[in-house]
Amino acid sequence: MDRRRTTPWLDPVTADLATRVAPDDIDAALALGARLAPVAAGLGDRPADRPAGGGSAGGGAHPGAWDYLGTLATLGSVDLTTARAVEPHLDALAILAQAGDVDLGAVGADGASTWGVYAAAAPGRRVEATPSSGSEVGPWTLTGEQPWCSLADRLSHALVVAHTEQGRRLFAIPLRHPGVTASGDPWVGRGLVAVTSGGIRLQETPAVPVGPTGWYLSRPGFAWGGIGVAAVWFGAAAALRETLRAAAGRRAPDQIALLHLGRADLALHAAELALRDAADRIDVGAAAGADGVVLAARVRALAADAAERLLEIVGHALGPGPLVGDETHARRVADLTVYVRQHHAERDIARLGDLTLPPEADA
Repeated sequence: MDRRRTTPWLDPVTADLATRVAPDDIDAALALGARLAPVAAGLGDRPADRPAGGGSAGGGAHPGAWDYLGTLATLGSVDLTTARAVEPHLDALAILAQAGDVDLGAVGADGASTWGVYAAAAPGRRVEATPSSGSEVGPWTLTGEQPWCSLADRLSHALVVAHTEQGRRLFAIPLRHPGVTASGDPWVGRGLVAVTSGGIRLQETPAVPVGPTGWYLSRPGFAWGGIGVAAVWFGAAAALRETLRAAAGRRAPDQIALLHLGRADLALHAAELALRDAADRIDVGAAAGADGVVLAARVRALAADAAERLLEIVGHALGPGPLVGDETHARRVADLTVYVRQHHAERDIARLGDLTLPPEADA
């Protein structure tokens, strides 16, 4: 079977680099993220400033949105721990590029920094930003507790959403400052074992603003980070399909095996079309504001559906054998089961339904 027929989106350069990262080697994954940093430019500058079209993730013309999404999909198809470490780093670089002139030297960040993006909310947990001078000029410090901070003990810096008197604002902080400590949340996951995602406590941690108040949520690229995560889900689901196809090649498939292959193809085709359409819309400036929010909700739902369908299909088709005898497959199933739960299933689809209501229906 020719894999190229079903994975035309896979970037061979990125795949080769990701294959060299050993399972659960976070440092090597972060080093790979640094090498892939140029693709973040595909989401980092304004569409009007880019030449038409893009290049491959391995180099060439100025990268476009598909270079970014295709890179993430490729990482997801190789190993989800690697993808889970690299995706927020690239997302942070894209955000910083969109923000423009940010004095990152004030928090000790440079080209060798490794980044996370921490914007999750939880009841009873809140980060407050305070300007030391009493004005918005700063310098600023952050104090409070932030949940769901993946790899906070391994990264050098993070972008954190904090509350100011004027509203929510994004800040860059150094994670190795003594004012940053772990909150002690348990991490007992059997998937993404190496990507611990507990909370952190901040105590007068130095910070620099990234964009004005409200910019992080209102910027054109706010929804694009979620589409990037969907690309990773898609890549992992596509890898599950390859396991299914390999099994079908070991003996003549019966009608049920062919049914499984057909269902997998339909789910992945829909998700890939959605991702490619999203990339096109991002590149021409048609994915900002409310349009971007709806687009991201649709793409994430379709990619999550593909991931969940593939998990079901390979389970039904292959049984327990590869789950207990194939390390790569078992890891992928466990990792994707955890990772795809960033999509909130029926609640996110209900939110999409609300977004599609006509204006008079909201009255």
